[in-house]
Amino acid sequence: GDDQWHFQGQPTNKLSSEGAADFGNIPAALRDSMKAMVYRYICRGREGRKRPSHRSVIKLLADARPFLRYLDKLAIGRLADVTPQVCAQYADACRRHRQSSNASRPGAPLKSSSLGHRLGVVEALYELSQYSDDPMPSHPWPGTSFTHLAGLSGAGTGYRGGKTALMPDEVFTALFQQAWAVVAQGDRLLDLRDACAQAAPCSNPASVGGARNHHLRSMGWARGTAAFGIALLELRTACYVVLASLSGCRNHELAFVQSGACYSTPVDAEGAQQGEVYWWMRSQSTKTGEGHTEWMVPSAAVRALRLLERWAQPYQAAIASEIAARTEADPFDPEISEARRHARALFLAAAPLKRNQARTLSGQMCNIALRAFARRCGLSWKLASHQFRRKFANYAARSQFGDLRYLREHFKHWSLDMTLGYALNESQEVALYGEIEQELRGLKIEVVDGWLKTSEPLAGGYGRRLVAWRATAPVTLFKSHAQMVRCLADSTAIRSNGHAWCTADDHQCVGNDLEPTRCSDCDHAVIGSGHAPLYRGLYEHLQEVAGRDDIGPGGLAIVQRDRERCRRVLVALGEELEGT
Repeated sequence: GDDQWHFQGQPTNKLSSEGAADFGNIPAALRDSMKAMVYRYICRGREGRKRPSHRSVIKLLADARPFLRYLDKLAIGRLADVTPQVCAQYADACRRHRQSSNASRPGAPLKSSSLGHRLGVVEALYELSQYSDDPMPSHPWPGTSFTHLAGLSGAGTGYRGGKTALMPDEVFTALFQQAWAVVAQGDRLLDLRDACAQAAPCSNPASVGGARNHHLRSMGWARGTAAFGIALLELRTACYVVLASLSGCRNHELAFVQSGACYSTPVDAEGAQQGEVYWWMRSQSTKTGEGHTEWMVPSAAVRALRLLERWAQPYQAAIASEIAARTEADPFDPEISEARRHARALFLAAAPLKRNQARTLSGQMCNIALRAFARRCGLSWKLASHQFRRKFANYAARSQFGDLRYLREHFKHWSLDMTLGYALNESQEVALYGEIEQELRGLKIEVVDGWLKTSEPLAGGYGRRLVAWRATAPVTLFKSHAQMVRCLADSTAIRSNGHAWCTADDHQCVGNDLEPTRCSDCDHAVIGSGHAPLYRGLYEHLQEVAGRDDIGPGGLAIVQRDRERCRRVLVALGEELEGT
C-alpha cells in the first residue's frame, strides 16, 4: 500500500534516496497496476532471466514513468486499454522528442540507447502485466521489437549499452603522479590534524577557528584552516585514485573496504624472489553477486590503505558515538543497523545537512571530488570513478602483452597465465580477469589490423610471410576483413619485446632478451614501422662501435653481423640509409 518501497542491503556508496522505489509520481489510475507488476518483477524476475537487483527494479520504474505519463495524457487508466496503435504512437513521440535539459546537446533527439530504454520497458510491462489483474491485450508492436524500432538491430548494432571511455595515458599519468605526491605527504598532514585535535580546547567558541589557525601556523602550516580542511579531503581523493588505479575495483567495492582489509601471503611461485609477498585487499562486490571477494594489490596500494585507515579514524569515532547515543535512546532504532554498516568503512564523509552525520562517501560525491582533483591537476578530462577499472584492465592487458614492461615490477601476477593467477587465491574477483582478457583481445586485434594494411611495411620472418600473404587477397577466405583480423588475432600468440612483436607460444627465444637483432630473421617476429626508430638508433650506434680498434676480431664480427641485421630491417621498412 505504501508509495515508497525501501530496499535493504544497498551498497554503502548509495544515497538513501537511491534505495527506494517511488510510486508517488506514477499516475494514480495506473499506480496499483504498476505496483503489482513491480512486485512480480521483484519476486520472479522476467521470463528466462534471474531475479533483478534492487537497482534494476528502481531502473524499471524510472524507465516506465514516461510511458505511463503518456498514457495518462491520453486518459488511458488501464493497461488493458493499451493497443499496438497507442504503443506505435508512443514510439513515434519518443523519436520526435527533443532534449532541453542536456547542456551539451540542447534540442538533440534521444540517443539510440536512451530510445531503447524507453521502448524496451514497454515490452517488459507487457510481459509482467500478464500476471496482474490488468494485462495488456497484445504485444506492443507485433512483428517487430524495440531494438529494431530504436535502431539497435542489424549488423554492428548489438544492444550493448554504454561503453566506458578509455582514459588517455597522459591523463592517467598526471592523475596518478599527483595522487601519489599527495599520499607521500599524507602522514605529515595527519600529524598536523591529530596535533590540532589534542591541543587544549578554547573556552570561547567564537575563537576556536583563530586558535586552530594559530596552532597550525606554529607547526608550519601557513595556508589557513580552510585550505587545511580542503587538503584533508584531497588526501581521501588521492587515496581513492591510487587504490582504484592499482586494484581495478569498482566504486561500490572500494566503498565496502573497511579497516584491516589487507593482508599478505608469501610467494612460492617459480622465479619469485626470496622474501617476496603478494598483498590482498578484502571487500565485497554486488555487481556480479560475488559477495565477499579479494583483489591482489601492489605494496603502493597497501600504503594508501594504511594512510586511509588513519584518515578515517575521526569519522569512525563519530559513527561509534552515534550508535551509542541511538542505542541509549531507542535500542530498536532502525538507523542503528544502518550506522553499523558504515562503522568501519574507510571512504567516509560528513553530511552537513544531516548535522555532519558520518557515512560512506556516495558515488555521486566521489565523482564530484574526482573531477575537482582532475581540475587541480590542470586536466579537462571528465573524470568518473568507473573509468579506473577499464584503465586498470587495459594496463594489465598491455603488461601481459609486453609493451609496458615496467609494470611487471608492480603487477607480477598479471604476467602469469590467467587461470594460474586465479588459482593463487580462489576468493579473487573473477570478472576482473575477464575484462583484462577482453582488453588483451582488443589490443591484439588492433595490432593485427595494422599488420594487414597493405601500406604497412613489415620486417622479420613472420612479417615477411604476412606481406606475401596479404598479396594473395586472403580476405576471400573470410566473410569480411573484420573476421579475418579477429581470426588471426585469436589464433596467434602476440606480445611485444620492445623491438618486435613476438608470435612464439613460449618465452625461450633469446631474441626477446639477450640478442635483440636476432628478431630480424626470426620466423616468429613481426617488425613494423613503429620499431624503425629503435633499429635506426641501434644501427648508428653499431656504426660507431665498428670503428673501434679495441674490441678484437670476435667483437668486430658480432658488430658487423648485428649491423647487417639492422640494415635489412630498415631497408624492409622503407628507411633510407647511406651507402645502401
